[in-house]
Amino acid sequence: MKEKNYSTEIANAIKSYLKEDNWHFSFNEESGLLKFGLSLSSKIKKINYIVDVKEDEYIVYAIAPIGADEEDKKMMATMAEFVCRANYGLKNGNFELDMRDGEVRFKCFVDCEGITPSKDMVQNSIHCPAAMFKRYSSGIVDIIFGNATAKEAVEKCEKATEDEIRSLLSELTEGEDEGELGEILAKLAERLGSPDDDDESCDTGCVSAMIKTDLFGTEGDDD
Repeated sequence: MKEKNYSTEIANAIKSYLKEDNWHFSFNEESGLLKFGLSLSSKIKKINYIVDVKEDEYIVYAIAPIGADEEDKKMMATMAEFVCRANYGLKNGNFELDMRDGEVRFKCFVDCEGITPSKDMVQNSIHCPAAMFKRYSSGIVDIIFGNATAKEAVEKCEKATEDEIRSLLSELTEGEDEGELGEILAKLAERLGSPDDDDESCDTGCVSAMIKTDLFGTEGDDD
């Protein structure tokens, strides 16, 4: 029997979280790959996940169903600049652009050397890519279909995030002191990765996206 080249403990921890949270997924026993889909309330309506489990680590890839046209050099260059601008300052994970075919994805790496990942670790590594796609999906779409510049696309995404937080806080703190509101906003901006003095961040406290589980094709396969 072929020896597995991944940690069954890590794989089981991830599967346990997904099952407990009612996610539907498929798992390949030979390769250690988990696959599932996820619906988002954003310009990009769905992202596809691949979780690649290794011996002492795992990598979460969230892949957009649309990408840049690899034959359109201007679009590819714009998307590459967009990825660089969006990535700058991120604390956990990063966007990637495949220069061969225009695929856009977000990657989270989790080091598990000497440990089995906790439920919170698994949750954060899966929710963070979803939160980042919710934040930046409109920019990706604007570049592909709207001929926007990278700078315009990123600024639009980050302003929308800040405006959304301000609007929510205004509703929750109606009648409160404006100075206190500013302090709360600053703390939330740091927590959620909202831009503050040109700093973008997404730490292990990334806001959870409104997640609806979806499936590539089959439900709960153990392929």
